Amino acid sequence: MAEPTAEHGELPAPEATGDVPASSGTNGARRTPEELVAKAIAPVKSEFLRPPPVRQGEAAPEARAGAPQSGLVKEKKSKRQLKRERQQEKKSALNLCPEIAKTGDISSCHYKDRCRFSHDLEAFNNQKPADLEGECPFLGAEEPCPFGLACRFSGTHKDTAAAAATPSSHKKNFEMNSLKKDVQKLLWKNKMRLPKSEARLKNLGLMVHNKSVKKILEEVESKEPASEDCSVANGNGCKDAVPSEMTSNLDHPQEVAKEDGAIAINDAVADETRPPKKQKNVLEEENSTSKAENGTPTLQSASKESHTLTEQEASTDNMMTENDRSLKLHPREKKLIDLRDKLYLAPLTTVGNLPFRRVCKSLGADVTCGEMAMGTNLLQGQASEWALLRRHSSEDIFGVQICGAYPDTVARTVELIDQECTVDFIDINMGCPIDLVVNKGAGSALLTKPMRMKAIIEAASGTVDTPITVKVRTAYFEGKNRIDSLIADIGYWGASAVTIHGRSRQQRYSKLADWDYIYQCSARAPDSLQVLGNGDIFSYVDWNKHKSDCPSLSTCMIARGALLKPWLFTEIKEQRHWDITSGERLNILKDYVHVGLEHWGSDKKGVETTRHFLLEWLSYTCRYVPVGLLEVVPQQLNWRPPSYYGRDDLETLMASDSAADWVRISEMLLGKVPDGFTFAPKHKSNAYDRAENG
Repeated sequence: MAEPTAEHGELPAPEATGDVPASSGTNGARRTPEELVAKAIAPVKSEFLRPPPVRQGEAAPEARAGAPQSGLVKEKKSKRQLKRERQQEKKSALNLCPEIAKTGDISSCHYKDRCRFSHDLEAFNNQKPADLEGECPFLGAEEPCPFGLACRFSGTHKDTAAAAATPSSHKKNFEMNSLKKDVQKLLWKNKMRLPKSEARLKNLGLMVHNKSVKKILEEVESKEPASEDCSVANGNGCKDAVPSEMTSNLDHPQEVAKEDGAIAINDAVADETRPPKKQKNVLEEENSTSKAENGTPTLQSASKESHTLTEQEASTDNMMTENDRSLKLHPREKKLIDLRDKLYLAPLTTVGNLPFRRVCKSLGADVTCGEMAMGTNLLQGQASEWALLRRHSSEDIFGVQICGAYPDTVARTVELIDQECTVDFIDINMGCPIDLVVNKGAGSALLTKPMRMKAIIEAASGTVDTPITVKVRTAYFEGKNRIDSLIADIGYWGASAVTIHGRSRQQRYSKLADWDYIYQCSARAPDSLQVLGNGDIFSYVDWNKHKSDCPSLSTCMIARGALLKPWLFTEIKEQRHWDITSGERLNILKDYVHVGLEHWGSDKKGVETTRHFLLEWLSYTCRYVPVGLLEVVPQQLNWRPPSYYGRDDLETLMASDSAADWVRISEMLLGKVPDGFTFAPKHKSNAYDRAENG
């Protein structure tokens, strides 16, 4: 640790500088804690406050002390430049073949001269950087470290006999839900058969989409009147939100309107063996379907042989469709998941990865959920998207969250996950505010299309027995809340639970969450539907208040509060404000780094990946103000902390909003950063009203 400086040492007396503390008013008088709280400023005790910024023309204390400056902005590189760097890295001697690194034998690679990695073991040893401090995270495993010589802790490796004699801590700790190579190849070639979802879609009258059909239906939707107000005065629920000619189809299982991407099937199904009427015009030319011998239309892909049904397969599909109609499970007959009074860690983009969930689990979280995964990417076999479904053995109640704009995409994704993964529930995101998601018709965009919400939930819940949950916001537009009019229908459509984030999409994360509206929705929900509230929970006081104010609320989901202080779960369970020390916080970061190296690897790439996600997390933790420094307890999530000194150098460093200081913390745990290292947080966590997470 560096010697104390003006930035990390003791606080100089404000009187000595003649400056006014940052939390003072315009007349120089000290603001009261109540005034600071009213302005959403954390009321830090005066003895810990930094002096205000110096006047123009004077050098800043940090600059005089030679402290590193913030602003490690990532340089934007062209695709050609990035490709050139990747090619140069492949030619580097440090890019050693994994097989040779694991065994230390040059002849172990079966690709020989065709291998795209380096086989120069001597050059690798000469250029390899020094080992990092600490032990290899795989020392307790039954097998040797999978990264061998490439491990940044290779000096601590034991011989095979000693490793076998050492009790293994990895026997009970393992990861699951990995993407199998044979499954990935089938997905790449669009040959993965998902009969349950196709049978369910046919039963609902929903045919599988392609681009041309989506385009036509979007044109139809654009001509329909806007449906922002969803009246429930006449008790018809969301039927009032669609044109009258479409509501007539809601009560007929054989007929479905063209709203929201569904192709209408207007043929009566009195005779199951009679083929449906042939599609005409554009639908016939652009959405051609291959027909089995019984006349049932099926999806036609670019690879015709993958979807050409044999006589036996066609009869099986027909049987499944009939069984699905006759043996359809009522939502209350499906598998149940009990979330009541459990501490639920929300799915968090980028930061809510498996190592972070493991840390939260060790600190008291009961339920965990993976980051949001796009259904289309999962169906394409993208390994990076499937990584979001990974589960650790310590996550005893675990769910995955998916996002999709159309019923066929969601139904097929749900069946694929149920078939290939071990999960306790599947959550469908209908509240994501990010433009990239909304512009594709998913996330919050679904709040403007209740009939598509209905189709998606019914298709998903009828495809698998795994409980289906839904996450929504209050509305798309500010001041036009509509979930209260849909809450009963969501339970009837087949959802086991619904989480309501108390903000609209237009509101994003500005202003406080509307918990009164969450209470109103919870009161209208049927007994079979569990309602969870989400928004601004940052202490056990917040948790207790929401639970006592609304007994019908099943539980509360914890999101950004866990990013700032993951020990929030411990505080709730122990009903106390934990004045955690900087050393205890550093130990939590050490635990994160350890499990991160287990997850991403202990080689050079794994170390830098762990560092990247650690820095993303540190961009949130700097907003936490220790309990012992506050005049008013507990801290609220919307409070902006002023510039302050901690009770020791490490606490001061952790309070810094400078990216350079976050990098310094990462170097304490993972060694020096590589030459030319840059970092810019993916989410603007210091912009309280524009954060994309939560």
